[in-house]
Amino acid sequence: MSSVSSSNKKGLATAVLTTGLLAGTLDILSACTHAYLARGTTPATVFKYIASALLGMEAFAGGTGTILLGLLMHYAIAFSWTLLFFLIYPKLPFLWKNRIVSGIIYGAFVWVIMSLVLVPLTEVPKGPFNPTSAAIGMIILMLMIGMPNAFRARAFYGPPPSR
Repeated sequence: MSSVSSSNKKGLATAVLTTGLLAGTLDILSACTHAYLARGTTPATVFKYIASALLGMEAFAGGTGTILLGLLMHYAIAFSWTLLFFLIYPKLPFLWKNRIVSGIIYGAFVWVIMSLVLVPLTEVPKGPFNPTSAAIGMIILMLMIGMPNAFRARAFYGPPPSR
C-alpha cells in the first residue's frame, strides 16, 4: 500500500474530487428518490431541508438561493466524508481487506455520526425516530457513500501489500 507522496497530492485531490462528486450525486439522487416515493417530497424541499441545518425553519420559505445553499452544503458534506475516507484508508489496514465490507462499515459510520451527532447540533427540524427511515437512510449511505469511497480508494492506493 503506497502512501501519498508530495508528487501524488494532485492525484489525491483529483481522486477525492471525482469520488466526492460521484458519491454526492448518487447519495442525493437516492435521497430525493426515497423522499419522493415515501412522502411525495420534491427535490427542492430536500435541498431546503439540508439548508435548514443553517437557516432553521425559514429555509422552507426560501427560494432558489436556499435550494442552491442546500445543494452546496450537500456536496461539501459529501466531499468532507470522501476526504476523510481517503486520508484514513492507508492508515487502517482492515479497510484494505474487502471493499464491500469497508463500504458498508464506512456508510454505517457516516450515518451514525451524521444522524446521532451532527444533525442534532443543527437547526434541522427533528421528528420522532422512525426505524424504517433510519434503516433506509443508513442503506443509502452504505451504498452511495461507502461503496464509491471503498472502491475508488482501492483504485487510487492499489491493492494491499502481500503478507
